[in-house]
Amino acid sequence: MFKKVLIANRGEIALRILRACKELGIATVAVHSTADESAMHVRLADESVCIGPPSSTESYLNIHEIVAACEITGAEAIHPGYGFLSENAKFAEILEAHGITFIGPSAEHIRTMGDKIAAKETVKRLGIPVVPGSDGEVIEFSDAKKICDEIGYPVIIKAASGGGGRGMKVAQNEQELQNALHTARSEAGVNFGDSAVYIEKYLGKPRHIEVQILGDGKGHAVHLGERDCSLQRRHQKVWEEATSPAITPEQREEIGNICAKAIGDMGYSGAGTIEFLYEDGEFYFIEMNTRLQVEHTITEAITGIDLVNEQLHIAYGDGISFKQDDVSFNGHAIECRINAEHPETFVPSPGRIEHYHPPGGLGIRVDSGVYQGYSIPPYYDSMIGKLIVHARTREECMARLKRALDEFVVDGIQTTIPLFQDLVCNEDIAKGDYNIHWLEKYLD
Repeated sequence: MFKKVLIANRGEIALRILRACKELGIATVAVHSTADESAMHVRLADESVCIGPPSSTESYLNIHEIVAACEITGAEAIHPGYGFLSENAKFAEILEAHGITFIGPSAEHIRTMGDKIAAKETVKRLGIPVVPGSDGEVIEFSDAKKICDEIGYPVIIKAASGGGGRGMKVAQNEQELQNALHTARSEAGVNFGDSAVYIEKYLGKPRHIEVQILGDGKGHAVHLGERDCSLQRRHQKVWEEATSPAITPEQREEIGNICAKAIGDMGYSGAGTIEFLYEDGEFYFIEMNTRLQVEHTITEAITGIDLVNEQLHIAYGDGISFKQDDVSFNGHAIECRINAEHPETFVPSPGRIEHYHPPGGLGIRVDSGVYQGYSIPPYYDSMIGKLIVHARTREECMARLKRALDEFVVDGIQTTIPLFQDLVCNEDIAKGDYNIHWLEKYLD
């Protein structure tokens, strides 16, 4: 196993990775900006290196400084977490050139799956179901019109290199199509440096279902079931569940095996997530994330499998520690993303935490890098922690979640805890009757 790993991230995910390394006897190196010098993962790491000022472009996205920190400390491998450089193919290539192991897939797989057009073509060839739409980039209105006439309105235009809802426009009819195409291409160019867009059939009331996979890079892969991430605001996940209230065990096995076979055939190495829209019993591929997901915790809760531990073993060359037949799904888990934001306006609320008391008890897990007296900097993502609740049934899980939210104390800043206290008492949520548009309509 690796002797020393550098964690190229911050906040709760850096602390999550550090804990997995500690349990395997791996020494850890934390990198941090000047704004994060008092962060929990920096305090707990065996070594720490300041890599720049608060701006992420000058610190957590600064490849030169991160590689230098690796060489100075003698770290053999880098775990990128999620966000920042976790899906940067150039970063993976540079590490390989320096003899440093990237704890993740190959640069080739990152690049292919990062281009949504190439990803769709790849998974379609591997047998994964896709949303009807264009076969590649669409530039001219005449071509867009022809495609839309074939698949029917409404349609959604998406940036090939996009994410987070940017470069994404819906056209209900031909009259809206031209403006939507122009706007999507403009937004894609501004936000991603790539104006390429493609067209898909727009599904009316789908759920967002994702399948967790692991591959050993040698043709063997497994799936760890699905997560339901349908409760979203502005295309950002807010509340996630495993397993999905809408998926049967038979559907889980079928789509999971399809994904595992495809990933094995790719020769994919490490953790990844294949995301689908699900409507009327059908799955439609939307993208693959070639990294650990924020919501990996609920998969860990229902399977008992440590995903970061598996990532480390796979990257070292040990392979996956279990077979598909060893995977079982026990109980139900829900994750709430606790953000430093006003619960109604969602305006960021950085500042000093005056009092902090996370909930506890059976089935409660809180992944957070904050503590009482910690000052949340204004420079980064507003998520300060994740509340993960696990129980034998969904009903028990909801009751436990309500209790945990009532215990959770974060004073001195605004948080989204009150939003979750409302959601956990909502009748639609209690029944599991929601889709990707539900939360936006609820908030309106």
